[in-house]
Order: sequence, then C-alpha cells, then structure tokens
Amino acid sequence: MDTALTSLTETPTCAESALLLDLYRQMLLIRRFEERCNALFLQGRIPSTLHLYIGQEAVAVGVCSALGPEDYITSTHRPHGHALAKGVNPGAIMAELYAKATGCCKAKGGSMHVGDMEVGMPPAIAIVGAGAPIAVGAALSAKMRRSGQIVVCFFGEGGANEGAVHEAMNMAAIWRLPVLFVCENNLYGASTPVSQVVAVKDIADRAAAYGMPGRVVDGNDVLAVREAASEAAARARRGEGPTLIECKTYRLCGHSRSDACNYRSREEEAEWRAKDPLLRLQQTLRDEPFRVDTAALDRIEAEVTAVIDDAVAFAETSPNPAAEDTLKHVFWEDR
Repeated sequence: MDTALTSLTETPTCAESALLLDLYRQMLLIRRFEERCNALFLQGRIPSTLHLYIGQEAVAVGVCSALGPEDYITSTHRPHGHALAKGVNPGAIMAELYAKATGCCKAKGGSMHVGDMEVGMPPAIAIVGAGAPIAVGAALSAKMRRSGQIVVCFFGEGGANEGAVHEAMNMAAIWRLPVLFVCENNLYGASTPVSQVVAVKDIADRAAAYGMPGRVVDGNDVLAVREAASEAAARARRGEGPTLIECKTYRLCGHSRSDACNYRSREEEAEWRAKDPLLRLQQTLRDEPFRVDTAALDRIEAEVTAVIDDAVAFAETSPNPAAEDTLKHVFWEDR
C-alpha cells in the first residue's frame, strides 16, 4: 500500500473507496484525453502544437481535489490536465484545440491557453512563470473581499527561476495571501536538467527565504499530493498565508510534439514508467483492503472513452469561427 494510504482506515468506508475511484477516473480521463490528442495531432486534425501532461496526472488531480468550485487556479503551457481536473468541459477543451467557435476560449487560445472562468480557471498562460503574479492578484482580491477563496498557482521547475515567480511568492508571503504555489518538478526544463539550473536539492527549500512553509511530495502519488494540498489549503483559508509545494514527477513524453527526448536515457524513462501514477493507484485499488475487481475498472475505462469520443465528435461538428469573431471577447481600443 502506498504511504499516503496509511491515513485511510484499515477497513475502508464506502466514501473512501468512492474517493479513490473518483481520483482514478479523473486521472484516467486526463491520460486518455492526452493520448487521443496526440493521435489527432499526428493525423493532422489538431492545428497547433501540444505540450502533453502524460505522467503528471497525480499532481493536477491531487491538488484540484482539495479545492472547491469557487477556488481559482492558474496554469502553464501544459494546461490540459489542470483544466480537466478543475472541471473545464472536455468537449470545450477539444473544440479549442480544433480552433472551433465552441472552444472554451472561442478559438482564440489553442492548446496552451485553455480555461474557463465559470469553473475558476482563467485561460492558461504560456509565458513561463507568468501565472504567478496573476495568482497573487486573484488571492489579494479574495482576501480583500473576504470571500474565503484560495488560489493555486501551477508552475514548473524551470519557472521557479523566473523573477516574476520570486516576486509573486515574496508578495504573497508578506501580505499573507491565500495562495498555494505548486511546483511540478518533472526534472527537465524543455531539455535542460534541473540540476544544471538549480543549486539546491529541493526547490521547496526556497520557501524559507520567503517566510512560508515548503514541502516536498511524491508527485506520482495522488493521495500524497491531495494530503499536502488539503493541509496547505486549510492553512490558507485560516488566513495563515501561502505554501510552496514541490511535486517530484516526470513527463512520460517529450516537452512538446517536436521533442524526441534524446537528452534522457532509456533506463531513466523505464525507471519512471514503473512509477506511473495511474498504474500505482490501479494496483492500490486491486489490492487489499479495496479489492476493486477488473469489471469495475473496465467500466471506468469505458465511461472515460465515451466522454472523449463525445468531445471529439463535438469538436469536429462545431462551426469554425467567423471573421467578425476576431474582435469579440477581447480587449481593444479604437484609437
């Protein structure tokens, strides 16, 4: 049994079993959605590049499962997993990738800018580290309005070296803002190993310099991530300020569709494939004390496949945007 599961009872309740199945369903939805996007891209049916989230599903699902629908997240150039975990409609995301008028950003964003304010996700920001100031602004708004909302800022280990991220964390700490800074350390900023650009062992160690707690978690263990995020969220809601959570994980694909991963060894990839977050949770569900049977997992697989089939059908039958739509839903000034 994974370490994080020790907090569950020896004889799991229906609620605990349902939680694990729901987490598995969400992770599987992200994995299958990304795999389908990859296939569609290779077929020339998606007119943009892709930054796939395969391998990192436990971070998005673990963190977002600790949030309420009223809370916010900011995302990165690798946003599909965050969007699905936060509740953005799969069909609207797929339509956005197809550049259709029904896309979640009306065909103006594409893969790197999906989001939906209705579920608390501003369109993702592809500029590395640029989501941090936005998250701090949203957290300041929440504090001033006394709304009880919190904000999660997802960023990568590469983004951890951006000046905007440092400034945002400093401001969040001195104003005790309700922000969770979640660093998804997948070991490589594009093709550069994190060890070549960060001198400390753990990025979470930097939290002390800002005066906030820092925590390292196994980013491939969805329950460990959920536990850390829940604790940090409760702290933020109590008015005690931000937390930096570093999730150690690994992308099981290239940085983008043009990346053949020649900078990584096949042995390293095999080691991380053995830590696949979906396989780990699936094994937990099969083992004692849960003993979920194959038929139940097959039903979840079928349900997820149907959702993705519907999303693709919706995208392919949706209308293209009209020329006059260019100036809709954007800020512009006629000078």
